[in-house]
Amino acid sequence: MKKFGLYAFALVALTACSAGEEAPLETLTVAATAVPHAEILDVVKPLLAKNGVKLEVQVYKDYAQPNDRVASKLVDVNYFQTAPFLEAYNREHGTRLTPVIGVHIEPLGAYSQRYESLKALPVGAVVAIPNEPSNNSRALILLHHAGVIELRDSDNPLALPGDVIANPRKLVLREYDSERLPELLERVDLAVINTNYALEAGLDPIRDALTLERRESPYVNFLVARPDNVRDPKVLKLAAALTRPEVKVFIQTRYRGAVLPAF
Repeated sequence: MKKFGLYAFALVALTACSAGEEAPLETLTVAATAVPHAEILDVVKPLLAKNGVKLEVQVYKDYAQPNDRVASKLVDVNYFQTAPFLEAYNREHGTRLTPVIGVHIEPLGAYSQRYESLKALPVGAVVAIPNEPSNNSRALILLHHAGVIELRDSDNPLALPGDVIANPRKLVLREYDSERLPELLERVDLAVINTNYALEAGLDPIRDALTLERRESPYVNFLVARPDNVRDPKVLKLAAALTRPEVKVFIQTRYRGAVLPAF
């Protein structure tokens, strides 16, 4: 899937209304996870209101409903996922949900309440990882780069546990829904947790993670629409607002490196 943002169209749409024009607000619904997505969307609400769009944010705890809701046309767009995750969803469901623009990166991290470093992990340590396609792969790639396992191809964004070719510490990899991983920390030796759930649980990825994805992570979080509304002026105005300088400053100051702007 190509990373295209329709950025030029979005900028035109955002500035289409002159200061002297007033028009009734049109509603745009967006499905998002709470942190950081809904928080970032709150920043752009007043920007959109000035340009004729009332943004209604529906917050979801899991990673399944936001895509289902957009595909079913119950919600206009969503903002919570990476391109590999979207590719896997489209392939599995026969949909054609489409990335509009990349907004931020959330480096995935590995956390432990029992050990202070990955080197301290014992033989047979239980490691909890996400069970969703692409997030599962990200966890494996993270552990590969950290040197605790070896993958057949660490550049494969959809690597599977069966692609592990070396596991010298005989780590026991157990897969769970991503939203459950923070609560499992006290029951496992290590958990690989998506940053949005880590932040919701009060974890500081920069301080608490034993290892984080590299800052050049390709897993950008996208605003996503359907083919029938990807060029809707309301969607393009949201895309432009999400990549304004004040949003970049908010991401940098609010999350202090745990979330990174992608623009």
